[in-house]
Amino acid sequence: MADSRLRNEDGLTEQEFLRQYDVTRYQRPSVSVDLLLFTVVNGPKFNYRKLPEKEVKVLMVKRGNHPFIGQWALPGGFMSVNESLDDAAYRELKEEVNVSDIYMEQLYTWGNVDRDPRTRVISCSYMSLVDSSQLQIKAGGGAWDARWFTLGYEMQEEKKEVCSGGYLFENLVKLTLSGNDETLSAVIGTQKRIVGRCKTLQCRTVENSGIAFDHAMVIQYGLERLRNKIEYTDIAFNLMPRYFTLTELQQVYEVILGKELLKANFRRKIADMVIETNRVTKDAGHRPSKLYMFNSNRRESNF
Repeated sequence: MADSRLRNEDGLTEQEFLRQYDVTRYQRPSVSVDLLLFTVVNGPKFNYRKLPEKEVKVLMVKRGNHPFIGQWALPGGFMSVNESLDDAAYRELKEEVNVSDIYMEQLYTWGNVDRDPRTRVISCSYMSLVDSSQLQIKAGGGAWDARWFTLGYEMQEEKKEVCSGGYLFENLVKLTLSGNDETLSAVIGTQKRIVGRCKTLQCRTVENSGIAFDHAMVIQYGLERLRNKIEYTDIAFNLMPRYFTLTELQQVYEVILGKELLKANFRRKIADMVIETNRVTKDAGHRPSKLYMFNSNRRESNF
């Protein structure tokens, strides 16, 4: 607890200092929250004897007001002065897309000076993973529409250079968001510099078609975070229904990581994350498969 008797160089106690403090001395930017919701769903089924492929989807809302009216953005809005960032994120989630009680974590803080044409806005982005079978999305707030878009990811260019005292990695990634009769896209450039133990990361939007603000960068950054965390945490289970087969779980890992996994290795590594139940699948055209549940009592360890 601060000592109320201490005085600063002007001879003021803390109470005296706060009474005369001029809140207009510094310009204050607006603060907003952006919500990145991922889910995984079954894609088109072409062979009834095979499980359908999985697709990663991102929730977007169609803006009903300027700026970027008619374009698609991540759900979100401004933080009130009497609420925390987390409270603002959960409030916006409920108001804009009628969703609550889901996994959410802070992702990154975006502060480029010109990221919003209205005024100086600093935004804290959040990432959520949801089981799509439990959702009934409904647009609200200032949104015209809310829709899940299938996320496509293509690495267009990778470069590695030796720089003074370290390395420079430069990537170009193309994101494609496909939903019904609409396709959005963006090319994101990332530059990571590693000098000793110091790492710096810069992102920029190289091309953009239909995605409002800097939200394409938020999506790209969130997917990279998800790919990283899925390797050493149980975060992927937030995408699963209560009961699932091990094949379905492996499909979720594979579609997020963008690569195939060896069945034996995968099952060995997730063995303590799941609990076998006495239930089996009853899908026509498939042999019954055992159903599993997430083991919520496990101690988290490296994947």
